[in-house]
Amino acid sequence: MSGHSKWSTIKHKKAALDAKRGKAWSKLARAITMAAKNGGNPNDNPRLRLAIDKAKGGNMPKDTIEKAIKKGTGELEGEHYEEVLYEGYGPGGVAVMCQVVTDNRNRTAPEIKKIFERHGGNLGQTNCVAFQFHQKGVIVVPLEKATEDQIMEVALEAGADDVSTSDMIHEIITSPDAFETVRDALTAAGIEPESADIRQVAENEIMLDAHHARKAMKLVDALEDHDDIDAVYSNFDVPDDVMAELAKE
Repeated sequence: MSGHSKWSTIKHKKAALDAKRGKAWSKLARAITMAAKNGGNPNDNPRLRLAIDKAKGGNMPKDTIEKAIKKGTGELEGEHYEEVLYEGYGPGGVAVMCQVVTDNRNRTAPEIKKIFERHGGNLGQTNCVAFQFHQKGVIVVPLEKATEDQIMEVALEAGADDVSTSDMIHEIITSPDAFETVRDALTAAGIEPESADIRQVAENEIMLDAHHARKAMKLVDALEDHDDIDAVYSNFDVPDDVMAELAKE
């Protein structure tokens, strides 16, 4: 299978920290509200089902989840949100996409543009980098939960596209259609994923040196810290020796 991604490992470590942030619940609630616009029954709405699963994983209270659903279906009044995708380039020429949910794109766009510029990047036009990404299911399992052989046997049998293993995690890539089948197969086998999501995955990755990797990671951090940004996708990876250098800082 394909080689493991050091950037996936970085994101894995970072996710544990992000989960502790107070703003995480507001972003999870917004995701539920947006998903519920296509129907408030999670059994008939896979996107809503996934959003609810992520909210539960973030320990969001049941009544908060139900309130977010009702805002999406119109049973409760709420802000008018729209989904926007912003694209641009970061240090080293890396491609960056930001999945945004905002109630005022005239406020959000300049703020995101400024973040790009402050960190050595620039906001681009629509579709300037989107062609480099494809929607995939990404399932992460901690290394101690199963061996690589066990993961491969269950995931590939259930229809996964790829499995890679790093020194911390197993990462399983699926098509969006096979995502729930693979996730459920892992759970049925007693292998509980740490996270499971539908996201944009880069077709090819750019390897960065320490200088550009440091800047690119700061750009991603700054973007993810913005209240209106739900997800940031990029196409860079970091070699082992560079990761070791950065880890000492």
